[in-house]
This record gives sequence, structure tokens and C-alpha cells, in this order.
Amino acid sequence: MATAGALMGSSGCGLLGGAEQQSSGNSQVEKANLRVGALPTAELAPLYLAAEAGHFQREGLNVEIVPASDGGAALNSAIGGDLDITFSSYVPIFAAQAKGVANLKIVADCMSAVPNSCLIMSGPNSGVRTAQDLAGKRIAISGPGTISELLVKASMKANDVPFDKVQMVPLGFINMPNALKAGQVDAAMVVEPFLTLAARDADAVPVLDTTAGPLEDLPLGGYVSNSEFAEQNPKTVAAFQRAMTASVAEAQDRAKIEPLLPKFAKIDKETASIITLLKLNARADATRLQRVPRLMLEFGYISKDVDVASMIIKPPQS
Repeated sequence: MATAGALMGSSGCGLLGGAEQQSSGNSQVEKANLRVGALPTAELAPLYLAAEAGHFQREGLNVEIVPASDGGAALNSAIGGDLDITFSSYVPIFAAQAKGVANLKIVADCMSAVPNSCLIMSGPNSGVRTAQDLAGKRIAISGPGTISELLVKASMKANDVPFDKVQMVPLGFINMPNALKAGQVDAAMVVEPFLTLAARDADAVPVLDTTAGPLEDLPLGGYVSNSEFAEQNPKTVAAFQRAMTASVAEAQDRAKIEPLLPKFAKIDKETASIITLLKLNARADATRLQRVPRLMLEFGYISKDVDVASMIIKPPQS
């Protein structure tokens, strides 16, 4: 969820043109060299594990993991063809699909929420200690139109707290611990590893778990491509799916991915050992994923529902 960037405007250059696909197939796949968009966040550990453990190579793939500033920027690059596949949170994915900005295909699921992984936290001197205290306050979110904003609104509504007068303050997750400590905001929607850092370095305290109750196990993000790439490269997509399925299965053992976190997520070993990890997934399930656009529709992020089942590329039968 740290990846949840707002979808860029449809007139942006990222939605136009893009890199021309190169013919670089082999006996296993149509396109062996893949550019996959990613962010330096813990939930993408299986992607990095797949590269380091050889899962991609065994499927005939040479994957270049391309860092992106946020999920929205990465998504635009995939829509335009500069990336073959990318990770993004589901909010910009379904917003693009609902608004007709793109025709996207879900290649693989990535993660879903677990309790105590996405918290609204407050600073030590803010006076905010309960969900009811959040009414009318300044709450930091990663950006407008993001899943962090959606989680704040949905969790406040679930606790009968009005959110219409809340001041949503766009702020990068990395800046939230210091903002709480300095009293720049009353509360912040914080995710790992910044949740742990906020508690450790800013004496921040949990106020409301945004992924508990009706929002528990809410799908947060996945891997997508534009439909043209998926249609032209079915063997490549299937190979990516098999590699990620194998990697996610291996990543269920925390010891397999914890050593990778300091490398790509840029957190120290001590923090890597104690952060709460999200539920890691590979196979996209339409029923589960449909919860996200319906929640977006309820809160006005989109004006019509999205048929998630039609977006999912079913993985090959093992």
C-alpha cells in the first residue's frame, strides 16, 4: 500500500506512445526480457525473491525491476508501454479502467491487508486517542485519490465518525513519522515500515486500525499490464505468473524474504525483523478483488462499477 500513488491525468505524456516492444523471445516465451515496475516496499519482496532465487530464469525470463516513484507513475508507464508489467495499488488500476483511460489486465495479485498493518496513528501531543477524536482533524495520507485516503474514509465511516470536515494532508509515507513528532498533522495513515518507525522514533500511538472489521483482508495491490501486451504475449504472462506463484509460496517463510528487505526496501535489519508483513498473494480472485471497486464506487472515486473478472488473466493450470 505504500505504493498507492494517485492516477496521473489522462492527458499526461505517460499515457501516450511508449517504448516499442522488442522481439526477444525464446523457445519458452514470446518476450524474454521484461521491464517490471516496482516500488521499494516490503510487500514486493516476492518479486525480488523471484529474481534472486532464479524463479524467473527457470521460466525463460530475464526481468529488469524498474524502480518507480509511486504506483500511479508506474501504472502510467505500463499503460504507455514503457513497462511490460507493473505493480500498483488497486485504486488507480480500477480508476483507470472505470474511466476508460486504459484497458488493463491483472496478471497477478500481490497483497491484502492484515490487522495492525495499516494504522491511523497520532502524535504524542495531538490529543487524538480514539476514532471519535479524528473528526475535523488534520490527517496525513499518501495522496488524494489513493487507497490510503479510501481506507481513512471507510474506516471512519465504519466507526460512525464523520469524515467530511477532515483535512486530508498529502504527505509521503517516509515523512509521516517526523510530521507526527513535530505536530504538523494530528494523525497519519501509516503503513510499514513507517508504522514501526513512527512508534519507535516519534512516540506515535495507534488510533484506528483501517484494515480491521469490514476492511480486513481487503486486496491492496497487484501486477497489471495493458491488454495489448497480454494478448500478444500469453506465454510470457503465464511464465511470469508461474514464477510469482512459486516465489510467493517460498515467501510464506519469513526467513526467505527478511534478508532482502534492507536491500530494496532500504530499512535496517532490526526494523526488517519486527515489521508487520501484509498477506502475500499470487492468484487474483475476482470475488475478493471486486470489493475494491465497490468501495470506490461507494465513496465516489468512480461513477460505475468495474467488472474485475474480465480483467483477470487466469494463470495456467499447474
